[in-house]
Amino acid sequence: MASELIPFESGTKWGYKDKNGLIVIESIYDFANSFSEEVASVKLNNKWGYIDSTGREFIPFWFDKAGFFKEGLARVKVSGKWGYVNKNRKIVVPYHYDWVGDFCGKLAPVQVGDKSGYINQEGNVVINLEFSQAKNFCQGLAAIRINNLWGYIDKTGRIISKPQFVEVGDFSEGLARVKIKEAWGFINNKGEMVIQPQFYEADNFADGMARVELNNEEKYIDKNGDFMW
Repeated sequence: MASELIPFESGTKWGYKDKNGLIVIESIYDFANSFSEEVASVKLNNKWGYIDSTGREFIPFWFDKAGFFKEGLARVKVSGKWGYVNKNRKIVVPYHYDWVGDFCGKLAPVQVGDKSGYINQEGNVVINLEFSQAKNFCQGLAAIRINNLWGYIDKTGRIISKPQFVEVGDFSEGLARVKIKEAWGFINNKGEMVIQPQFYEADNFADGMARVELNNEEKYIDKNGDFMW
């Protein structure tokens, strides 16, 4: 499977090995990204294109930059502007944006000038470009910044948590880490603070626990905020 191929560097060139360390695709590229949705973006002679798991050219080297395929589309950059390409080599969203994110839940963040919003997979703006910054959707919610503070919206653009945080993370397992002043806590998908800000550092939840730092000690908490060890 393509997902089992791992980029490796040999000298100044990149290729791919399998999970056993055997070379599957020779190191001929200037850079190589991980596979996503059975294809990978690679750089050759200062241009980016896509290959499949056999090393066959999947999309020609047309791009100045190229991202991962997510939900059938990949973000690509030409002449300073970003758009999206599909697996049929068609540019489905023209090169119009100064920055774009990945699609998740069929929506992606985009930026023109100093304003950000969201488009659908047809390239239509579905949440107006009215934010200072916008992140990818995760678990149906996305972090947005207005001036210097972060909050969260749902896929209709409705504010779930008003901008009040100085830093934020993505939602993971129903919770997101948020920072107020100098302390991290966690909110739920209703925007409620369920673990009060108290930590110097905090990671996203994974497998029901999150790493935090408190009083110069590294600890792990559960979703109730109780210390596990």
